[in-house]
Amino acid sequence: MSSSDIFIGETIGTAILILLGGGVCAAVTLKASKARNAGWLAITFGWGFAVLTAVYTSAPLSGAHLNPAVTLALAIKDKDFSNLPTYWGGQLLGAMIGAALVWVAYYGQFHAHLTDKEIVGGPGAQATAAKAVEAQEKGAGPVLGVFSTGPEIRNVVQNLLTEIIGTVVLVLAVLTQGLNDKGNGLGTLGALITSLVVVSIGLSLGGPTGYAINPARDLGPRIVHALLPLPNKGGSDWSYAWIPVVGPLIGGAIAAGIYNVAFA
Repeated sequence: MSSSDIFIGETIGTAILILLGGGVCAAVTLKASKARNAGWLAITFGWGFAVLTAVYTSAPLSGAHLNPAVTLALAIKDKDFSNLPTYWGGQLLGAMIGAALVWVAYYGQFHAHLTDKEIVGGPGAQATAAKAVEAQEKGAGPVLGVFSTGPEIRNVVQNLLTEIIGTVVLVLAVLTQGLNDKGNGLGTLGALITSLVVVSIGLSLGGPTGYAINPARDLGPRIVHALLPLPNKGGSDWSYAWIPVVGPLIGGAIAAGIYNVAFA
């Protein structure tokens, strides 16, 4: 694979991943969405299908890493870090493009949600669950959850460990079941297996932090949230932002170490 193929494939694939994954979060969260309050099952399966679609689309070009933690693990496994910057650059750019497209697709819903007094406050506003969550997640605005993750209980050690554990499970699944014959990405069956693993992680381990398990998935959309001209959008919670970046990278490295010791 050439550097241009890798960059283009990862950009397209990660954009699709975030468009569909962030899209289901928007659908469940925003006022005037037909899927509002569809719940956690909708979110977890939406993200799983997003992974499936993104992998099938980008695999012919780049091997469909779509996740800096997966790329790091493969680099450690193969002892080849030469393509790491290319993969990471495409993944971050793609995540930002996907997040911007979610905003475009749900433009009217974002406006309705963020101008509703029950959501953002104002004279005569009533206390709501959304305001309670916003107060709990200090620094997080009322639609940040559409773009990036945040913990239900803020405990740095627990939040970091949750992201590490979830990412270890994901990356081990990729390394042991999802590699194609060339060993450089997800094959056809591996894409299906990995998408189901993502659903499983969301259902089992997603409750505490929202299961980023992918640094680009969290950082790229968080940057877009900070840049978009959304009314009353609130903060982007940068004090928490390092956890869904560092945690998955640590988890990916641990998974690569486990693979090299137990499976190689």
